[in-house]
Amino acid sequence: MATNFLVHEKIWFDKFKYDDAERKFYEQMNGPVAGSSRQENGASVILRDIARARENIQKSLAGSSGPGASSGPSGDHSELAVRIASLEVENQSLRGVVQDLQQAVCRLEARLSALEKSSPTHRATAPQTQHVSPMRQVEPPGRKAATAAEDDEDDAIDLFGSDEEEDKEAARLREERLRQYAEKKAKKPALVAKSSILLDVKPWDDETDMAQLEACVRSIRLDGLTWGGSRLVPVGYGIRKLQIQCVVEDDKVGTDLLEEEITKFEEHVQSVDVAAFNKI
Repeated sequence: MATNFLVHEKIWFDKFKYDDAERKFYEQMNGPVAGSSRQENGASVILRDIARARENIQKSLAGSSGPGASSGPSGDHSELAVRIASLEVENQSLRGVVQDLQQAVCRLEARLSALEKSSPTHRATAPQTQHVSPMRQVEPPGRKAATAAEDDEDDAIDLFGSDEEEDKEAARLREERLRQYAEKKAKKPALVAKSSILLDVKPWDDETDMAQLEACVRSIRLDGLTWGGSRLVPVGYGIRKLQIQCVVEDDKVGTDLLEEEITKFEEHVQSVDVAAFNKI
């Protein structure tokens, strides 16, 4: 009732404007009055504040009583109802999820308990049963003696031959094969290490007969020595040296032995040098 009364109440909100205009008019006509003007200014300020407060109250009441205000609370109520309904639906879905999780946990606990029961540690805790071996029958002494005699007779009768004869035959075959292998290896020629040597044989002077010198060198005969080609190479002042090739077996003939044999011909040979030495 109070709000309706204030809505329909007629208030002069712009009275201070007219008061100010009237005051300014009289001031222009009669001149300004200091004391009265100050009081009027204070009163006009108060009146202006009161008018503004009333205007604000009027506007707020008019907004709440307007056509849009009637639909506001109902709109807010419908929005709240929609939100509550959505929250209820979400709550129901969450409850379903929680129930599913509880069921899964229960299943996992059941499986875990079953595994623990079937684990080796659980089996070890189970009481172990003691196995009792069956009783052996004791044979009488007379029967033991009879069986020993039968075993001796069976050993005396050898139907398939003796193992000692088989061992002797295997040993004889092994020795025969070893002998054949040794003979074959002995017949195979061993690899002989050989070397190719080029010798420089120098005479005393240019009057030395080089053909006679070569004949003297080739007259040397040693086991494992084979002479090869030769040639005369000029040294200087009409003197020539003999270069002769030979092949020797390393185990039988050496360079020291060759030099010793060649230098024995002192009338023709001054010195012997090894010009080249190659392994074959």
